[in-house]
Amino acid sequence: MTAHISESEDSCSARAAGAAGAADPLANLAGQLVASSRGDESAFAELYDLVAPRVYGLVLRVLNDPHLSQEVTQEIFLQLWETSGRFDPDRGSARSWILTMAHRRAVDCVRSSEARRRRDHMDAERSRMAPFDQTAEEAHASLDAQTLRAALATLSHTQQQALELAYFGGHTHTEVSRLLQLPLGTAKTRIRDGLIQLRDIMPSVAATPA
Repeated sequence: MTAHISESEDSCSARAAGAAGAADPLANLAGQLVASSRGDESAFAELYDLVAPRVYGLVLRVLNDPHLSQEVTQEIFLQLWETSGRFDPDRGSARSWILTMAHRRAVDCVRSSEARRRRDHMDAERSRMAPFDQTAEEAHASLDAQTLRAALATLSHTQQQALELAYFGGHTHTEVSRLLQLPLGTAKTRIRDGLIQLRDIMPSVAATPA
């Protein structure tokens, strides 16, 4: 009689557990996660069917973009499949673990999008400012060239020749001496003396109104 009662109680307990599982389809998420960590694709498919709507709803609330939310939801489940073995039932429910993962992924997506927008904005600003900066540099270079030529005009003809060959023509001292048919020492002296005079003349030339 006792054995019969025990069997009846076990049967009732099993039916109660089954009824509880039917009432709460998420009750077995932990078992499905464990099975998924072992490569059980059918368990993972069941898990997906159960929590995908909740995950998508959470992601949509964060991103407010249906298409992007669908993409991120798929990424979350890929991550879930790859990391399901990290779930620890002693640290919380499977549902909380999954939704926490989803929320973090959605927030990371928002941060990434904001960073990308900031980079695009900075690139656009640099592109917008580039023509102005380039024009300013060209104007400055042109002004320096004009100032230098005005200063050169104050030098002797021989000094002008030597400096123009050396600095506008890009020739070495040896080449300047050969082109002007001068001894190397004389060419160097003319270049040096011309530079000394330019150093003294340039400030006054630059300050002279056009």
